[in-house]
Amino acid sequence: VLELMYNGVDIADPEQIYLRGKLVCGKNVKLDINIIIEGDVVLGDEVTVGANSILKNCTIGRGTAINPFSLVEDATVGDYSFIGPYGRLRPDTKVGDNVQIGNFVEIKNANIASKCKINHHSFVGDADLAENVTIGAGTITCNHDGIGINRTTIEEGAYIGSGCNLVAPLKINANSTIASGSTI
Repeated sequence: VLELMYNGVDIADPEQIYLRGKLVCGKNVKLDINIIIEGDVVLGDEVTVGANSILKNCTIGRGTAINPFSLVEDATVGDYSFIGPYGRLRPDTKVGDNVQIGNFVEIKNANIASKCKINHHSFVGDADLAENVTIGAGTITCNHDGIGINRTTIEEGAYIGSGCNLVAPLKINANSTIASGSTI
């Protein structure tokens, strides 16, 4: 931890950073208190990691904010995005640039293209989102049918209202609008 500080990483309290792997940091990285880092973690320039977050085997792009109480595991996040607070990126998740992932959002085995917005209290699992997709608060992808796991594909520019259930397998066409409270 001291070596990170000597190399310019801004660490709020070096006694409250738990390094259980290898951490590579760019310039102007800021780490708040009570952060756990496991496995191989790469933080780009100007990344901030909020208090009580856990990073496992992940890469976080330039200018991205991991807000407090978030978990990023076996995932990749692009540049100038934000996660949380209380965000969870599960394994095999890829997040593009300029993506907003709100509080209490969980993403699993998904590809989230650039400029997407996934609002609070949502679950996106086994899904592929093209650029500029908006997912309203409380929306979920229903990816398991009791037998197998299915994928949801949402094409560019689609707008999904709040409180929707997207039952996979499902493809939502480009620039579609799904009304709040819908089950598709």
